[in-house]
Amino acid sequence: MKRRTYISAVLLLSSLVLVAYLDSPYSILNKNYSYTAGQPATVEAVNTEPPADLPELMEKKVKSEKVGDYIVETYEEYEILRDKDGKIIDHEPTGKTETLRYWNYNQKTKKDQ
Repeated sequence: MKRRTYISAVLLLSSLVLVAYLDSPYSILNKNYSYTAGQPATVEAVNTEPPADLPELMEKKVKSEKVGDYIVETYEEYEILRDKDGKIIDHEPTGKTETLRYWNYNQKTKKDQ
């Protein structure tokens, strides 16, 4: 009985080794494929300035209020116009608003009292 278990373990191990070899990039099945880059990767600096034809958008917090156990903040989106020196000339609201609701951790719960 021990000999049969030993033979089964050897066959299982050898089949796993064979499958691992055939799946590797060094096997005879994958000899025509290249898994490494021929040239090293290069890094180039790119211009990260926003395009001049697109408006710059910014969000400003309009109000913050407590609603139940939460704090609700409301933000409004503005379109920013700048001069050639980068100073803000004008800002106009776009009409888009977003709200952010989060738990008020500063409040005292009934367990704390």
